[in-house]
Amino acid sequence: MKQARKAARWWIDRVVYQIWPRSFADSNGDGIGDIPGIISKLDYLADLGVGVIWLSPVYRSPMADMGYDISDYRDIAPEFGTLSDMDRLIAEAGARDVRIVMDLVVNHSSDQHRWFQAARASRDAPTRDFYIWRDPAPGGGPPSEQRSYFGGPAWHLAEETGQYYLALFSPGQPDLNWECDDLRAEIHDMMNWWLDRGVAGFRMDVIDHIGKDIDAGIITDGPRLHDHLQEMRREVFEGRDVLSIGEAWSASTATAPLYTSSARGGLDMMFQFAHITQGWDEQRGKWAPKPFDLVGFKQVWTDWQRALADDGWNALFLSNHDLPRQVSRYGNGSAASAKALAMAMHLMKGTPFIYQGEEIGMGNARFSRLDQYRDLETLNLCDEEMANGMTHAAFLAGAAANGRDNARTPVQWDATRGAGFTDGTPWIDLGPDAAEVNVAAQIDDPTSVLAFYRKLIALRRVHPVIVHGDFTPLFERDPQIMAYRRVLDGAALVVIVNLSGEPAPCPHLAAGATLVATHRDRVAGLRAWEGIAVLSDT
Repeated sequence: MKQARKAARWWIDRVVYQIWPRSFADSNGDGIGDIPGIISKLDYLADLGVGVIWLSPVYRSPMADMGYDISDYRDIAPEFGTLSDMDRLIAEAGARDVRIVMDLVVNHSSDQHRWFQAARASRDAPTRDFYIWRDPAPGGGPPSEQRSYFGGPAWHLAEETGQYYLALFSPGQPDLNWECDDLRAEIHDMMNWWLDRGVAGFRMDVIDHIGKDIDAGIITDGPRLHDHLQEMRREVFEGRDVLSIGEAWSASTATAPLYTSSARGGLDMMFQFAHITQGWDEQRGKWAPKPFDLVGFKQVWTDWQRALADDGWNALFLSNHDLPRQVSRYGNGSAASAKALAMAMHLMKGTPFIYQGEEIGMGNARFSRLDQYRDLETLNLCDEEMANGMTHAAFLAGAAANGRDNARTPVQWDATRGAGFTDGTPWIDLGPDAAEVNVAAQIDDPTSVLAFYRKLIALRRVHPVIVHGDFTPLFERDPQIMAYRRVLDGAALVVIVNLSGEPAPCPHLAAGATLVATHRDRVAGLRAWEGIAVLSDT
């Protein structure tokens, strides 16, 4: 069977590595990771084989939400470095054939941004319409009962002008008004400024929110969302060979082509989260996670592989800065489960995303006290959830399983006091497994999780069937095994992974060469957390 290949783009066979700068590498001993620290680790990343770094926000910010509240889109937060440091990062990465994609937060700004400072001071300010304002409700109070994602009301009174502004996240993150032509022009100009500076594209935070119609109660997938994205493509991306990635928690297989289709989409690929939210309680959300359901999990991935098979592109991920560590959420914390999960993700069709520390099998933070957390969402929602009937112990259990700080502990480079991350006191506690799970312990070990990731990444550059091959699920109802077949131009790749802690019968494999396996020896059946991929002719 001959499968059509997606048009060649520089990123199509590359793997993306996400860096959360605050926790990656600290160069000056202040306990906070920084851009010079990232530069010092570029050889490590190049050796790993990654081709793109997704850099979480490093813009100037008061850090109400860890940099996702930007006060100056054209400057760098002092704790992370300077614009010169950023230019050096782009250049040094480029010299290693690694490109930088910046996180872009344009649904909202910081309330410390000069745009908002002027807007809240006067109704006549030139930037007043950059934000969303409403009069108080009749009789006073917020104009609606809209709630914030981080707890509390989404409307906040600016006493200077007597109107409320919308902030769907924290009060320090006022939502931008994408219906304002001047606001969109400012954003496009800023994006072009960064691209001219050498970045290779953007990952766009909660981009499904920019078309909101707040008066109609439409928060995501608003009526002009895709008009805005198509305009962005015309004003920013056309004529440039760059990568654009959207984050859209609301996306479905039905709406995905609107984002990424070659005919009308504004983006190259997008993050969708159906495989994440499937494991959340319908009422309590992520604070009450459900047991892992492999059959349902596989169905989500199959649906998305089919939806974007011929037009569009999948982003393959289990971990990021907002999610628990995958080896803790889907595995059992072991190196074997880290390898099995990596194999299951990396050999599907799409672009794999590695979150820092994932490549060595870092696990969850396992915090037991609220005062160990630094995440605004966790701290704000604790009281609200308890007011709704959740006990403090139950909330802490939910946070330990799914809280965002699970992924935000420092990268574990070695077994020293600061885990090789810092010579000082880290801004957040180290993970509990730092002495055993670290880069130094794995860097020269051919059986390590790190070596396995290195191999998976290298295979993608060598075998077109991994990049372009079509996708057929196998054994869809099996509660232990995730399996699929990839086919391209006479080559067939069959991937079978036991994603459970118990042995499983191994389905019959067609004759062929073992391309990659989690274990060095073969036995009858599949051991717990064992995977094998066989390459053959069709």
